[in-house]
Formats: sequence, structure tokens, C-alpha cells
Amino acid sequence: MGDDHHTNITEVVLRSGQFKGEVRFSVDEAQDSGHANAMNNKIDANDSSKIRDECNWGNYPRGALYALQRKGNHLSQGLIGHICGSEGLDCSGLSSSAAVGVACLLALENANNLMVTPEENIEYDRLIENEYLGLKNGILDQSAILLSKYGCLLCMNCKTKEHKLIKNENIEPHTAYKILLAFSGLKHALTNNPGYNRRVSECQEAARILTHASGVGKVEPLLSDIEPEAYQRHKNKLQPNIAKRAEHYFSENLRVNKGLEFWASGNLEDLGRLITASGLSSIKNYECGSEPLIQLYEILLRAPGVFGARFSGAGFRGCCLALVDSNHADEAASFVRREYRKLQPELASQLNQDSAVLICEAGDCARVIS
Repeated sequence: MGDDHHTNITEVVLRSGQFKGEVRFSVDEAQDSGHANAMNNKIDANDSSKIRDECNWGNYPRGALYALQRKGNHLSQGLIGHICGSEGLDCSGLSSSAAVGVACLLALENANNLMVTPEENIEYDRLIENEYLGLKNGILDQSAILLSKYGCLLCMNCKTKEHKLIKNENIEPHTAYKILLAFSGLKHALTNNPGYNRRVSECQEAARILTHASGVGKVEPLLSDIEPEAYQRHKNKLQPNIAKRAEHYFSENLRVNKGLEFWASGNLEDLGRLITASGLSSIKNYECGSEPLIQLYEILLRAPGVFGARFSGAGFRGCCLALVDSNHADEAASFVRREYRKLQPELASQLNQDSAVLICEAGDCARVIS
């Protein structure tokens, strides 16, 4: 996001490289947490996601102001900015909401000379998404955006907020691997799909049943409150759908811990197998993903040089990602583009073929560039 914080104004004026319209508000306006939900509800459920996005993208800078005000920060300086999105690129499933939220926070903080730590901004972005937008997600996306470091794997405990960076001297990111992003062409706003929030509620129900069975007295328990041993003892008390959600949670934690070991030892092949297993659990146990995304996931697994693949994001839209051998990245991208067009010609036709499959590298965390 570009900004001009030398103009003596209290007004925020923003335009987007991807969506129409202009966002304009003053930093001395009080932002209410119910604003975004009320605006969402005014838009007909049959409206396309493009219309929704064009109406609602301004909620992110307003949400950033809400979060900063909510924590007692006083802002007196506005800004003029342009949110630079690549035209024609669908960012669904790429933590794009957290990225925009973090960018808005950093811009407002920079304009007002606020000294804010990455950890504080993780909480501020949670307020944007949970309270202002009404989405029941956690802190993983913004943590990855704010805490990552080139060449390292970020390990984040979303319950305790403890984190560490794991570097591997045997893996050179430029030469050992690339990240493929394969887009499905399937779009809709996460806050308007009941699937994601429903999965969160099902996990909470599993936590309540397991907590009661374990004799742990918590008013609003989470699955992170349950020890793996207690889960194994009492998982037979869960109804089938709820049991699947819990199995995904606990098996995913095991995969994460094992994945850290494989990364630290430079074992990309076994790390890739864990990524693929995560993708399969998302489909079978968390029951997310639609037919196009599942097909895209399966195509990636057949692509040359791919170590592993899974959905990116919650799996209800957007794209899949894959870890691929650098030497086969171009060949794999061509394979995925070709095979996906065969299965989903209509969705594939909506994609810019130059960006339908992107070959990416990991980078550093979000920061202000002077």
C-alpha cells in the first residue's frame, strides 16, 4: 500500500487496484464493531462475490481504524493511498484479507508515528476479522504475514502465541524448491459462506463433549484445551461428523510437529507427503473444498516434481498450493494448467492463463518500506 502521510489531513482516502470505488473516512470517526456485519447483510445473498468485494473492501481500512481505536490509540493523521493488487489475479485463499488488514494497520501506524510490535498487530488484525467483520477465524494468517523470515519455517502456537523460526542450512530456497499456486476460478467471500463458521462451531462442540468426558471444567473449551491422550480415550463419544472435525485437528497437530523435524533435516520429500496428507484430511475429515478445488489438488499430486499439495486457505474457494522441485517448476505449472482446463473448462476460461498457475518463492514478513 502506498501512502502520503505528509499531508495534514484527518481523512483517509483509498483506491484499489482490483476493485472499483473510493473509500473515504476520517480517523477521528468512531468505528462500531457491528458496522461491517450490518453492511454485509444489506447485500442480497444472490449478488456475485465481485459485487460484494467491491462494496466491502473498504471495511478493512475501517476495521484497522476500529482495532487501533479499540486498543486506546489516538489517530490524528489520515492518508491518501492506493492498495496495489495485481489486475485479474484472484487472491482467494491466499490470506488476502489478513494481508490487506495488516497493510492498513501498518499504513495508519506509520502515518501517525505509532510504535507497534508485530505481536500487537497480530491482535489488532484479529480484532478486524473477529469483531469488525464477524469472522470466526484465528491468528495464523496474520502471524505468518508479520513474523515470517526468508529461509525459515515459522512455527506458531496459536493458543499461547509462542513462536519460533526454524532455519535449515541444507535447504537453499532459491534452488531447492518453489511454491506453486494454482487457481480454481471459484470465488466468494468467506464471511458470507456458512461453511467456515460452521466448522468452527463443530470443533467447539467436539471440545465441549471431550472436556465434559475428561472432567475438565471450562465454560467455553477449545480443542486446544484437550490433551491428545484424553482425545484418544474419549473420541468414541463423538457423533460421526463431530468426530471427523476433531480427528482433523489432532492429526494436523501431529503432522505439524513431524513436519518441523523434516524441514530441520532438509527432508523435502517427507515434508511434502505430510502436506499431501493434510490436504486429504481437509477433504475427508474437515469436509471442506468443492469439486473444482479437489480436482485441482489431485492434478497437483500428479504434476512432475511436486513434493506435496493441499488447499490454501479454508478450502471453500480460491486456490491450491504445492511444494515443488525447482528444476521441475515450469513443467509442473504447464501440466496443471493443461489438465485443469480439461476438467473445468468454464472456470479455467475465467482465469488469466498467465497467472492461472504461479511459481513463487517465500519471502520476508510485512514491513514498511521507506
